[in-house]
Amino acid sequence: METLILVGTLVIELAICVYSIATKQNRSMIKSLMRIAIFIGFMMLILGKVVVWDLTWGLFQGLLFILAFKEIVALLRKQKQTPRYKTFSMIWKFFLLALTIVVTLVPVLLFPQHRLPQVTSPYAVATSTYSYVDKNRIEEFTDQDDNRFVNVEFWYPEQADGTYPLLMFSHGAYGIKASNSSTYTELASHGYVIVSIDHPYHSFYTFSEDGKIVTVNPEYMREVNNANKAGIYSLGEYFELTQKWMKLRTDDMNFVMDTIREKAGHGEDSVYKLIDTQKIGVFGHSMGGAASVALSRERHDIDAVVNIDAPFFSELVYDEVTNEISAKSEPYTIPLLNIYSDDVWKQLDNSPSYIANKISNKNFIGAYTVHFKGAKHLSLTDLPLFSPILTYLLQGGKADINKYYAIETQNEIILHFFDYALKNKGQFVPKVTY
Repeated sequence: METLILVGTLVIELAICVYSIATKQNRSMIKSLMRIAIFIGFMMLILGKVVVWDLTWGLFQGLLFILAFKEIVALLRKQKQTPRYKTFSMIWKFFLLALTIVVTLVPVLLFPQHRLPQVTSPYAVATSTYSYVDKNRIEEFTDQDDNRFVNVEFWYPEQADGTYPLLMFSHGAYGIKASNSSTYTELASHGYVIVSIDHPYHSFYTFSEDGKIVTVNPEYMREVNNANKAGIYSLGEYFELTQKWMKLRTDDMNFVMDTIREKAGHGEDSVYKLIDTQKIGVFGHSMGGAASVALSRERHDIDAVVNIDAPFFSELVYDEVTNEISAKSEPYTIPLLNIYSDDVWKQLDNSPSYIANKISNKNFIGAYTVHFKGAKHLSLTDLPLFSPILTYLLQGGKADINKYYAIETQNEIILHFFDYALKNKGQFVPKVTY
């Protein structure tokens, strides 16, 4: 729809330009009526729900209004003299206006309207956001002695009756807490309370309750980008970086988990009264998945883990003498589901980062592992739905899997896994490849 509107508007403006050149007129009633008709037509698309109104349409709608208003004024005014016609000026104005139209539509092209993934339960879902301040930690990304804060958002059943298992989500490297909101919605509609964390300075951006905005730390971005390039870091340096990232992530998750446990069961109108702290699961995408596995090693109250496309950084050991990375030998006993895209699947047997993820690793013999064939790393998030262009640029190409099939199937698998592991509902027998 966005592309059709862009092309249609440019074609009409080109027709106006050609008509003006052919008739050698700067102003004409036909030109004015066509501009007014464009604005009215766009408003009809909005009122008819063909175009789903969003702030991303604001610049384009404003431009159409200005052009239409200008033409209305031109029609109402009596021209004392006809403006001098210049072909070059007419062509220049057309290209300038065409560029303006493209610019005003950039937000819509980056974030086009789309349908939301299917939610299989009819029950409504509510959300709420909070900012927690950790008085035991000083923020390491600033020069001030500020306490570390963490912003969280909850998804939970709107018509709640009783208590529900708690699921904690951690986003990927410079992701955001809403990265898998369709997954949270699906889970919450089936009777779960989900809390998703923004890790400040690791997330692309995060908003606090007091209006404070924090964006991703440039040095952290350089570390992650360089870690994915050969020859930038030594093996020892790479290992130290991964452990540093894991510590910050798990410290945030431990803090949030402890805060929620302290508040659980209190407040008649709060989300905390809905939480069953005896049934807890954690999951995350990419670096967040790695942090979820790491957290489950640290805590004894976690009953199930889902790792989405992440290496087990917490399971690695570095030997300075041999300059080698190996996997820990401690058995993993918590129910674990691994979900992999092609990007990670092809690295399981040949990358030091994924040496602990190997399916042959006997310490994870009880883990469930599924592979989405044709999927790329971001296919396992909601980003391909919200912004196909950004997804293409960030992951270096288009995935060979239907984006709705990928996220909806993944949501279904995760729901069945947590139902099995936390609610003792049915059996969990996923396919190896989807």
